[in-house]
Amino acid sequence: MANGKPAMTNRSQLAPPVSYTWTFSSALLAFAGMIITGIGLYFIVLRPSLLPEDIRYIGLSAAELEAIGPRLATWLTHVFRVLGGYALATGALLIALAATAFRTRHSVAVAGALVGGASSIGLMAVVNFMIDSDFKWALLAGALVWALSLIVFWFESGGSADAPKNNNLYQATSGRSPTHEPADTISK
Repeated sequence: MANGKPAMTNRSQLAPPVSYTWTFSSALLAFAGMIITGIGLYFIVLRPSLLPEDIRYIGLSAAELEAIGPRLATWLTHVFRVLGGYALATGALLIALAATAFRTRHSVAVAGALVGGASSIGLMAVVNFMIDSDFKWALLAGALVWALSLIVFWFESGGSADAPKNNNLYQATSGRSPTHEPADTISK
């Protein structure tokens, strides 16, 4: 305190700059999340209730489809909007995961990315191959981006999905300890 007033401090003395370095695996996971978000938007906004492949798979005649068509179309529109909402949410959460805990090497993030991706884009790709969908190859490409993010994470971690020994989020994102010592000087 000088002259009864608090001393002015430089903002950089209060908190060291944060490094926003992205690993390749995090960028891939974020890209997979963007793909899934795009799928969600397609289902909410653009997807018709029945695609030509749906009609082929159902195997109904034109007369049979005409009899149930209006009710089925209305119901399927609602179903696909809900599915799209879930896909959009899954994609957004994968992007957030990639930007935070996955990027900072938390092992629980790997488990979340594994379960989230397998149960969303992974399952969607498998089912689309089972029904011989026209979109099966595009969905497989999206699933491969997700799977590649996990494989690259494993290689970046030296073949281990373990969290860093000092799992301090501040240190992991800034490269510094809370005491402002370089992260590599902290005992592990």
